[in-house]
Amino acid sequence: MRGQKRVSVRRGPLPRKTAVRLTWGATALTVALLACFGVAALYHYGEHSWRFRVVSSDNIEIAGLENVTRAQVMEVLGGDIGRNIFFVPLSERQAQLEQIPWVESASVMRFVPNRLQIQIHERTPVAFAQVGSRILLIDAAGTLMELPGTGKTKYSFPVILGTNPGEPLSTRAARMKIYTDLISQLDSAGMHYSQDISEVDLSDPEDVKVLTNDPRGEVLVHLGASGYLDRYKIYVAHVQQWRQQFDKLESVDLRYDRQIIVNPDLQAR
Repeated sequence: MRGQKRVSVRRGPLPRKTAVRLTWGATALTVALLACFGVAALYHYGEHSWRFRVVSSDNIEIAGLENVTRAQVMEVLGGDIGRNIFFVPLSERQAQLEQIPWVESASVMRFVPNRLQIQIHERTPVAFAQVGSRILLIDAAGTLMELPGTGKTKYSFPVILGTNPGEPLSTRAARMKIYTDLISQLDSAGMHYSQDISEVDLSDPEDVKVLTNDPRGEVLVHLGASGYLDRYKIYVAHVQQWRQQFDKLESVDLRYDRQIIVNPDLQAR
């Protein structure tokens, strides 16, 4: 039998698998370059096109305003009118809005092509505060707010005494924690005793004093540093008896467990 003649096979310079990989790599690189060019073109368009500019205040939507005015918000955002929406610093504007005393938190969002949306969450006042010769509103965290203008919500709170103009927020926050505890105790179990109080003196944390708005005459009640409800109940139970015993009832000291002092402030004069 004849032997089969061997035929030489000419091989390419690269193996087939390597060639396939190089082809896919080149394709991927081409796609990536095209994508980069596309992104660059899109960025250039977004940066310079008039479509993405905040044309006027009508492009700025504001929600959640009650005591904060639109003018206060526009003081922060007015400089962004005419600016490209992609270059409005959202975090910076949010921080600036939250510097407005009435603003507890704010969110600033951009919507393509040229609209900004502002959501304001306002603080909730819990009392009036006498600061020097001024009467302001104050929230549970100790932040002071100006009284709202005409036509806004009307508030009915006790007036807190003992707040100084130059004191830090941390000091007011500590006092407001005492105030919150006091009101919570007086209004527990549906009693609503806080409605009978016109002033709360927090100048001494060890001696919280409340001024009652009794129709027969205001009475200053010393409640100490704890057990406010139990001490106030003693006042409610005996106030009529004390009025009969004394010509004038001005104050009652209930700080001590086994001792009640009537008119201590009158005696101190």
